[in-house]
Amino acid sequence: MSPSEDQSIAIPATPEIAHQTFRATVPALEARLYQSIPLLDHGFIRVIDYMGDDGAIVQAARVSYGRGTRQVSQDTGLIRYLMRHRHTTPFEMCAIKFHVKLPIFVARQWIRHRMSSVNEYSARYSVMDREFYIPEPAQLAAQSSLNRQGRDEVLAGDEAAQVLAMLRTDAERAHDDYTWMLNEGSEETPADPERRGLARELARMNLTLNTYTQWYWKTDLHNLFHFLSLRADSHAQHEIRVYADAMLDMVAAWVPIAHQAFLDYRMGATTFSAPMMAILRRMLAGERVEQPESGLSLREWREMMASLDPSHRL
Repeated sequence: MSPSEDQSIAIPATPEIAHQTFRATVPALEARLYQSIPLLDHGFIRVIDYMGDDGAIVQAARVSYGRGTRQVSQDTGLIRYLMRHRHTTPFEMCAIKFHVKLPIFVARQWIRHRMSSVNEYSARYSVMDREFYIPEPAQLAAQSSLNRQGRDEVLAGDEAAQVLAMLRTDAERAHDDYTWMLNEGSEETPADPERRGLARELARMNLTLNTYTQWYWKTDLHNLFHFLSLRADSHAQHEIRVYADAMLDMVAAWVPIAHQAFLDYRMGATTFSAPMMAILRRMLAGERVEQPESGLSLREWREMMASLDPSHRL
């Protein structure tokens, strides 16, 4: 799944010449550089560049902690200690840059993670491609009655077919109007010499949010882990989670020790509040505790029960 001819002008291809370097490199990630991973129907993600490895995390920690780290004999133990106790600065010594193609509505959710550097494809300067995200039928779910940001059962039959048709028709019509306003012409529709056309920066307002955009997104490992803890979570929106899952796989190739520590102490861990811990102690002592007398809100109670029993419905 490659970028369009117009967009590929500013996108570097895989370098044809290898360069020697004195900096740390990771063969497993080197092999993936510039390799696009197709996502959704027209999207992709690929690693453009990176800095550091597991060793860089350890090196930063030893400089920072001095004598306190001399008793740590293995890098694995130190990295797991740092992750377990949330000593985040050493993880900031590693950085990575992605090239991402994604629907605009996913980009607007993604950009809420502010600790990064972003440069997005400019619709003021260039014309947006006629590419739209149309969900698979399995992703057409109804609004959850319990979670304002969640989904419920999948739509089916005529309703699902109508939703898909509307998404496609509206996006195509909006893009047709967009190109008409630009009056720049194409092979199918020549430009009208009698019209000047609307400025690109104004015409773009007519595009739908499922139109695809692209950007370079660079961040350090600490903030990437924070992004992944939210967006690779099972409760995250599907359309952003597929990107996060692909990134998590790249992190495993890049910093395998830090990746495993992240899975063990962040993704696979649960944090309980002080009131929750008090309730757990009562339960372990044999007391039967129910939500009304627990002191927890219904939502907190459900979250605690879901942590203790994954089959519990939130």
